Amino acid sequence: MWNLIVLCYGASSPALSDRSRFPTLFRTHPSATVHNPTRIKLMKKFGWSRVAILQQAEEVFISTVEDLENRCMEAGIEIVTRQSFLSDPTDAVRNLRRQDARIIVGLFYVVAARRVLCEMYKQQLYGRAYVWFFIGWYEDNWYEVNLENEDISCSVEQMRLAAEGHLTTEALMWNQNNQTTISGMTADGFRVRLNQALKEEGFDINNDRYPEGYQEAPLAYDAVWSVALAFNRSMERLQNRNKTLKEFTYNDKDIADEIYAAMNSTQFLGVSGVVAFSSQGDRIALTQIEQMINGRYEKLGYYDTQLDNLTWLNAERWIGGKVPQDRTIVRRVLRTVSLPLFVCMCTISCCGIVVALALIIFNIWNKHRRVIQSSHPVCNTIMLLGVIICLTSVILLGIDGRFVSSDEYPKVCQARAWLLSTGFTLAYGAMFSKVWRVHRFTTKAKRDPKKKVEPWKLYTMVSGLLSVDLVLLIAWQIFDPLQRILETFPLEDPISTSDDIKIRPELEHCESEKNSMWLGLVYGYKGLILVFGLFLAYETRSIKVKQINDSRYVGMSIYNVVVLCLITAPVGMVIASQQDASFAFVALAVIFCCFLSMLLIFVPKVIEVIRHPKDKAESKYNPDSGISKEDEERYQKLVTENEELQRLISQKEEKIRLLRQRLVEREAQMKSADTNGCGGPNTTGINNGMHPPAATTAGTSLSVHTSATSSHLTPAASLAITQDTHDHHTKEEKIRLLRQRLVEREAQMKSADTNGCGGPNTTGINNGMHPPAATTAGTSLSVHTSATSSHLTPAASLAITQDTHDHHT
Repeated sequence: MWNLIVLCYGASSPALSDRSRFPTLFRTHPSATVHNPTRIKLMKKFGWSRVAILQQAEEVFISTVEDLENRCMEAGIEIVTRQSFLSDPTDAVRNLRRQDARIIVGLFYVVAARRVLCEMYKQQLYGRAYVWFFIGWYEDNWYEVNLENEDISCSVEQMRLAAEGHLTTEALMWNQNNQTTISGMTADGFRVRLNQALKEEGFDINNDRYPEGYQEAPLAYDAVWSVALAFNRSMERLQNRNKTLKEFTYNDKDIADEIYAAMNSTQFLGVSGVVAFSSQGDRIALTQIEQMINGRYEKLGYYDTQLDNLTWLNAERWIGGKVPQDRTIVRRVLRTVSLPLFVCMCTISCCGIVVALALIIFNIWNKHRRVIQSSHPVCNTIMLLGVIICLTSVILLGIDGRFVSSDEYPKVCQARAWLLSTGFTLAYGAMFSKVWRVHRFTTKAKRDPKKKVEPWKLYTMVSGLLSVDLVLLIAWQIFDPLQRILETFPLEDPISTSDDIKIRPELEHCESEKNSMWLGLVYGYKGLILVFGLFLAYETRSIKVKQINDSRYVGMSIYNVVVLCLITAPVGMVIASQQDASFAFVALAVIFCCFLSMLLIFVPKVIEVIRHPKDKAESKYNPDSGISKEDEERYQKLVTENEELQRLISQKEEKIRLLRQRLVEREAQMKSADTNGCGGPNTTGINNGMHPPAATTAGTSLSVHTSATSSHLTPAASLAITQDTHDHHTKEEKIRLLRQRLVEREAQMKSADTNGCGGPNTTGINNGMHPPAATTAGTSLSVHTSATSSHLTPAASLAITQDTHDHHT
């Protein structure tokens, strides 16, 4: 302003480097920004790329932070947060913890530094996981003094604990090489003279009682030497121009420019080190780096900003024995299915696949056997193929990122959907088609008991269900294929480690963009089939038909499949985030369904074939040999018809008895009339011995002789006798034929039982069908309702029903 050259020895504000505001200012005290290149150098050395800044709201620190931000941006270092405070740093320090700051640069005066250090202790922002950068021009014991006077709530021990390990950077105030300076003294010689003078002034130097500004003493000394050297050089230049310094006025810009140029080019070795000025008038000086170790500041090295040279002493010591990290290291850990669980489920599934293959061979090898033929072996083979596919899908359910890469995982997802869906359709569809045909057989109004089940109808139903599956899966595959989606969980602490890390668990899922829609379609379609199959199984629970001999066991299998599917689907969606539980639950449900279906449908057949290896007879293990609801109803119908026949025959016998009585009375009347009228012998032509002997069979006919005396009978009596006699002959002939057919049927059934099981007669029809001699002509057929009647075969029951119908006629 007044053409004055200003030289400072205690000003460090970066604002003073602005030549537009302070064009003629020089300073032997380095600018506060001289620490920033050193801080950047240390961050690069230790690999810190994420830092936070805590500053006091003062102009000097604001300018320093702005310069530090620019340098961090150039170096590619992220500033995670910048917190400032006026006097109370509590909230600012708390925010640093929320931001997970680990490397923190602190810029504040020493009074505020003590408050910050106490708050660091309270917020646990110290120790092996944190590094603080403080300003180096504080006193060595700054964190221990004036705690009570400044109302610091932390003890000295707590302050020491929080201060341990922090770093400081400061410009060198003393020449580190004990060389003779321009003044003829070394730095140590200057310190001795200074301390002696302070002692004379009454300062207790021996107990580290220094006056304020003691550290800047060598800077002030070198500042005086800088002015003297600049004046000397200016005088030489002015002398060449016939001018002197005494001629200087505030308006004389020429002399001021000469002094400015001389000061700007000044360079010498002083007690504070090499003294030189930059174009902004700042002191060019080395920066010293120190660390608090065991309560003392230890030198770590020096940094020359001009030469970008870091002299490192390798004296640093970190709590925990390793360099702290600039952030909490988050390790992404993929949650996978437990290996023992996966191996266990794979072993069980492989055993199931082997069993299914063995049953397929058994089914094909014994397809000529009646017990296999009646259960439709091709349908059984289809079911076993579906079981094999479902068990294979169990293995795929456990394959995750442990075994395949993230690029291959979508293929595993798609294979799971295809195998599980088609396997279920083949296995369940085969059972569903059987129970559907059974329901059709028992609900048709007019059904032919001898009608056979056409296999193509069963295969058509399975093919139809499989076609729906293929349409859904192909559409899903083309328009919205399954992809690998990662589910992330909250951070977790590692089980055992000394590193400052957190675990971020991740879990792989197979999902598509419209996953809910596709799952709704598949679950809806499968759910309808399951519910309908459950209804059919319930309706046909007690029904047996010869054309499908294992329908009851198929129904039981459907019960189990439906119940397990209706439980597994929603529970599996709920526990999808628990990989082990989800895999175990779904895998066990699939395995249980497959094994139970094979057990119910094939074990009876295997037992039957083992018991009768060389014939086709059926035993109690054959589902067809057991009584069913249809057989029970047929038997009850036969019993009712038998009772009705007995009642009708009794009525006919009573009518015949009355006719006999009338004939006897008529004969007596005629005999009496002949005796009274003619007195001759008996000429009626009617046998007087009408009463049959005891040995006469029930079928003995009435003999009405057509002699000459028949003219004595009235026309009505003759007509009645003739009609009854004709009816009686007809009944006797039909009863004789029915007896003969029943005897033949009984002999056939007895022969079959003898060949098949070797057991007693279980036909339920009385073998002694021939009545005793005293039985009348109307003797009924007796069908005993014993427990053995349940062993009637459908063929025998059908024959008895036909014969009974003929007898009614």
